[in-house]
Amino acid sequence: MSGCWSSRHVGGAGHLRWGCAKVVSAIDCYWFDALRERSKLRLLIIFNPTAAYGRSLNKLAEIKARLDSLGIHATVNQTTHPGHGSALVAATKLGGYDGVVAAGGDGTAFEVLNGLYQHPKPERIPLGLIPIGTGNAFARDLGLRPFDWLAAIDLLHKGQTRQVDVGHIQTADSGYYFLNIVSIGFTVEAGLTAKNLKFIGNMAYTLATLWQVLKLKSYPLVMELDGKAIHQDNIFVTVSNSRYTGTHFLIAPGAAMDDGLLDVTLLQKLPRHRLLKLFPSIYHGGHVEQAEISVHKAAHITIKSPRGMLLAPDGEFRGQTPVKISCLHQDLTIFA
Repeated sequence: MSGCWSSRHVGGAGHLRWGCAKVVSAIDCYWFDALRERSKLRLLIIFNPTAAYGRSLNKLAEIKARLDSLGIHATVNQTTHPGHGSALVAATKLGGYDGVVAAGGDGTAFEVLNGLYQHPKPERIPLGLIPIGTGNAFARDLGLRPFDWLAAIDLLHKGQTRQVDVGHIQTADSGYYFLNIVSIGFTVEAGLTAKNLKFIGNMAYTLATLWQVLKLKSYPLVMELDGKAIHQDNIFVTVSNSRYTGTHFLIAPGAAMDDGLLDVTLLQKLPRHRLLKLFPSIYHGGHVEQAEISVHKAAHITIKSPRGMLLAPDGEFRGQTPVKISCLHQDLTIFA
């Protein structure tokens, strides 16, 4: 009867002066403990040991200790290769858990989300985040800073949830989901460069962006935003469900993750020196006030290009144009 009131014998006559027998029978005490045990939060945690260029692994023992100290039952599964997070979640019977948690960066969250969506909707459990990756853009909208894993665990422990939108991408040969953003053009090229610079930490995205400015080019795109046609040469297109990208860039300051709409940010063709002048304003969202930037809100988006262009959903690189992107209104429960 561990965890229940003390049941010490006093006076040698077997009289229980306090403890379980004073309040309830031994059987009732047993069931009380069992009930309390079942009421503890049970989480499936998908942990990426290579997140933040391997620095995440240094925090695993502390994360486990903190979860245990709060009475959270955590099953921690470490990923071993790209796509493993999706496979782990997809193969798990979720009925024994109260939530599934992506411990890593935006790429880990992307994998966990897509594994979760391989289950029928009635079986999907709430999604949580422990931001310990290089990029943790979606977590910023939950008030979580990169590597602020203590605050993230406290948020999980509170057990409060909310409904948020999810983006769905359909290409010619695949379909998948995203939480944060999908990019085309300049921002994809910068993301590919940043992938090779992750060993320097959060500055990787900034340096990669500056490097891509030197190789600046635009792309002729044909788009439909809720039926409205746009033909334009663009340096980049981003379709955002939340406000940040690459952790620091406030790319879509007007985005809301539960309004049923995605924010489409277009940067039209412009000279290199003008882009360098505009670039610092992305940190605080001031770029949307510039003449070369246009922002639209839409629930259904189609993008076509003369040749297939690589897509970057949530910092991953998957699929290419032509693409159909749609917003699933408040389709996901998250810890928030």
